[in-house]
Amino acid sequence: MAVDLRDPGETFLAFWREYHVCTLTTPRPDGTPHVVAVGGTYAPEDGERGIARVIANRHSRKVANVLAAGPDGARAALCQVAGRHWATLEGVARIRAEPEEVAYAVERYTARYGRTPSPNPDRVVIEITLTRAMGRT
Repeated sequence: MAVDLRDPGETFLAFWREYHVCTLTTPRPDGTPHVVAVGGTYAPEDGERGIARVIANRHSRKVANVLAAGPDGARAALCQVAGRHWATLEGVARIRAEPEEVAYAVERYTARYGRTPSPNPDRVVIEITLTRAMGRT
């Protein structure tokens, strides 16, 4: 079921505030999907249609996949499921390494998951500018 990114609805937003492990799908350089479990956050108030974020190590495969796509970014999907409820956020992923962007992403992660990640000087943010959302929440 399609979700309006400009007005996703309280049920959809509440589902993205709950503690759920997500999956992040990015394209490998050969075009095949790389799917990995992550902690993800959704900020509907950021950008024109919202931004999803995943904190990651700059040396990870998921970061390499996004970087390999070039400056225009990589298509990506962040999903979560709980029983019969599910939600997917799709968009264009880019890597952000600015300290203030990393700190903001860590704040959002901490708020959602109830724990502050260990310090990591190699931490970056996979920032997904959203283009589509769907789900059954």
